[in-house]
Amino acid sequence: MTRVALIAAFPGELKPLVRSWPHSTRAGIHFWAQRSEQEEWIAACAGAGQPAATRAFAAIEDGGPIDLVFSLGWAGALRAEIAPGAAHNLAGVIDVRTGERFNCDAGAGKLWLCTSPSVAGEGEKHRLASAYNAALVDMEAAAVARLAAMRNIPFYCFKGVSDALTGHLPDFNRFLSPTGQFELATFALFSLFRPWYWPSLVRMGENSKRASHSIAELLLDFLDERGHIRD
Repeated sequence: MTRVALIAAFPGELKPLVRSWPHSTRAGIHFWAQRSEQEEWIAACAGAGQPAATRAFAAIEDGGPIDLVFSLGWAGALRAEIAPGAAHNLAGVIDVRTGERFNCDAGAGKLWLCTSPSVAGEGEKHRLASAYNAALVDMEAAAVARLAAMRNIPFYCFKGVSDALTGHLPDFNRFLSPTGQFELATFALFSLFRPWYWPSLVRMGENSKRASHSIAELLLDFLDERGHIRD
């Protein structure tokens, strides 16, 4: 049986894809699974950041060897022409901490993604675009790419754009716990008394929802081209 891993940071990133799949949680990690006679698809979310992505990968691997892995989820645009709400099949991933570059498997796109240790604000986005000639930024994909490379597993990275290059958004880093969980209650209280952020946050919420649907469509189209059947 072929085991395929789908790794994201937060459940909302995968919602349109896994909404009909059985769901469970273990050790703070969300899991969804879909099985047939020949394939087993397991999705996992453990939070933002490379340590969380590593935990998600290891948790899936506990059930048996992984044959194919996808890094999925939201990313920020590093270029003005990258439209929010769209999803992209990335050519590769760059770890900005180490400078490592990981190519995605055959059939990937042309754009590159940077993995940053923190949520990138507008100034940092400009720096990353200049330093790495990348189009998108996230916090997890490099960990998944590295683990796949260590095991010689085919790796793909599909990312949906949640926020444009420019935008009047708060610093989300202050609302991430040490384990990569987003502290929603604290953020809601913070936002309640700062109405100047409301328009940008509403746009980001709408863009994130569209991006999640775009990721699901891109993945299903990708699989259809390779002889897989949509549910």
